[in-house]
Order: sequence, then structure tokens, then C-alpha cells
Amino acid sequence: MSSLAGISEELAEIDGQISDIFRALSNGFQKLEKIKDTSRQSRQLEELTGKMRECKRLIKEFDREVKDLEIRNDPETNKMLNEKKQSMIKELNSYVALKKQYATNLENKRIDLFDAPADDVGEENVLLASSMTNQQLMDNGNRMMDETDQVIERSKKVVQDTVNVGTETAAALKSQTEQMSRIVNELDSIHFSIKKASQLVKEIGRQVATDRCIMALLFILVIGVIAVIIVKLVNPNNKDIRDVPGLAPPALTRKLLWHPN
Repeated sequence: MSSLAGISEELAEIDGQISDIFRALSNGFQKLEKIKDTSRQSRQLEELTGKMRECKRLIKEFDREVKDLEIRNDPETNKMLNEKKQSMIKELNSYVALKKQYATNLENKRIDLFDAPADDVGEENVLLASSMTNQQLMDNGNRMMDETDQVIERSKKVVQDTVNVGTETAAALKSQTEQMSRIVNELDSIHFSIKKASQLVKEIGRQVATDRCIMALLFILVIGVIAVIIVKLVNPNNKDIRDVPGLAPPALTRKLLWHPN
């Protein structure tokens, strides 16, 4: 468990819960061997079955966590985790087989329990039949046949109701399966659309950033040109500043050769 804690705290916690259930199953089956009463054995088996269901759920959760960490872990760690999972499954299967064995033995005991009085009932029926007249035997036989027919009719009705319920359940499951399939397809489409939208937003962001850089450079360039023009206009005789291409230099002041008196 300490090695699992170094990989994932959740894996270590699940492993601890599974180990606790395995210890409880081992103690439970040992206790079951000492129980003689069939009703108590049945209750004990139901309790152990519930623990095995919980253990199965935890193993599935362990497997999902292992698959989530598979990309991050190195091959040796993944191999160790898979071997750990297989060991859990093997141990759980051993308890399941043991539970089936106890359930079979318990069912055989119940059959023996119900079959035991049948001999006494048969002997009693034989004694009663020996004291009946032929007409009474025929009437009794007809009555038993009528009761048997009624039981058969009731059984047929139960079977038909069961078939109808099964058909309706199968149709409902098929409808739900198709609905789930449509939902999964819609979720895939939504996921694809979100992914494409994210890529488009990123491209727009890059274009906006590029446009801002270009605008900033153009603004700096225009400010520089304006600054040069202003300096040139204010101080036209400054030779350190070159003329701006396309802008004519300022006209020189003309000197008159003849001045009127």
C-alpha cells in the first residue's frame, strides 16, 4: 500500500478498502462453516454477497484510476498495477466460487427438508385410500385433477405475465439504449464543436495580437514622421535633420538687389 501511495493517494485508499473487504470475506466464510441453522446461513451468505458486490465495484474503480494514470506512469509501474488488479480479481473469484459452493449446499439442504415429509404424506394418503370406496376414490381423483388443472392455468398465467413483462422491459431497454446512443453522438458533436471553436478563438487571438503590433509600429512611425516635420518647420536651417522624402524644403527668403529710396 505504501508503494501505491507514492503513485496515487486514491489508488492507495481503494487498495486499503479492498483489503478490508477481503479480510471480512475470509472471516465471514470461516464463521459460515460453524453455523448449522439454514436460515442463519442464508443471511450470512447474503451479507457476504453484498461485500463481494462492493469489492467488485472497488476493483472497477481501481481499474479506471489505473487507466487514467497509465500515460503518466512508466511501463514498470503500469505492469505492477495491472498485476495488482489481476491479483484482486483472482482473489474475488475464489470467494465467488466459495459462495456458489455454499449456496448449492444450502439449496440441497432445503430440498431435503421439503422432501422429507413427502414420504409421511404418501403413507398417509395410502392409508386413506385403502379406507375409501371406489366412488370416493374417483371423486377424490377428479377433485385432485381439477386442482391440478387450476394450478397449471395459474402457472400459465404467471408465465404469460412474465413473458409480457420481459417483452416490455426489453423494448424499454432498447429504447433507452438508442436514446443513450443519440446522447453520446450529440455529446461527441458538441465536443468537436467546442474544440473547433477553441481553435478559432486561438487563431483570432493571434491575429488580433499581430494586428495590434502592426498598428503600434505604424503609430510609432507616424509619430516619428510628424516629429521630424515639426522640427524641420521650426528650425529649417538645422542640417542635422535630413529632409523628409516627398516633403519640399522651406523656401529661402529672397534678398533684393535694389532697394527703393
